[in-house]
Amino acid sequence: MVSDGAGGVRGAGGAGGVAPPGFVVLREVEPGIRQDMRYAGARNFTGAVVDGYEEPVCLLARPAAEALRRAQRRLSRRGYALRVYDCYRPQRAVDRFVRWAREAEGEDARERGPGSCPGVERSRLVPEGYIAERSGHSRGSTVDVTVEELSGRALDMGTPFDCFDPLSHTADPRVGAAARADRLLLAEVLGEQGFVGLPEEWWHFTHRPEAFPDTYFDFPVSVAAVRDPEPGAGHGHGHGPGSGRGSGPRGTDR
Repeated sequence: MVSDGAGGVRGAGGAGGVAPPGFVVLREVEPGIRQDMRYAGARNFTGAVVDGYEEPVCLLARPAAEALRRAQRRLSRRGYALRVYDCYRPQRAVDRFVRWAREAEGEDARERGPGSCPGVERSRLVPEGYIAERSGHSRGSTVDVTVEELSGRALDMGTPFDCFDPLSHTADPRVGAAARADRLLLAEVLGEQGFVGLPEEWWHFTHRPEAFPDTYFDFPVSVAAVRDPEPGAGHGHGHGPGSGRGSGPRGTDR
């Protein structure tokens, strides 16, 4: 999860919202990148499909998608491939994470879903910054990603994706040598293409400079959201239904 401060004004959400020009479907830019879109299914810490994820697709601002394509091609020559877990994330999904984190664990609330890492109590996730009210993913240039062999064999990254624990910190000294090397491989290849990692999450990278650095969008995750049926019909600047806009101050990613 990511904390980006309180700045920015998000637009009204809606199932019919569309992305502004500049967003693309990653599979159409680089079909060789594997996709395991966790929040579009139940295999995530909430145990359910997350609000706003209508399809299991990766949407990104075009510069970020093209940078991932370059990274994928470099990795494939070495026998590896990228696998993305999350890309653009609508604000309504971020809101759902916050509500989930504030629910009491037990009979009346879902326990953490499969694949999660219960290192921090749910009641501490928001105070300690693991879940926040703003996410860099909503700006369209951030991706959660790992690396694997071309055969599909996973590399040892030390923790699962979305592990709420200090072990997920990229440089945590407690992870083994193999995990440190694999995290370094991922960071180096993405860094060569302009991605900056989040120190607290080995899987989290933001492409810089961001295409929409001060805007938190809320259009749904679907192919249709990046297919404007009426080009130039009022949302050429990202201010149409389901989009967000804002120029408030940004905090530090966490």
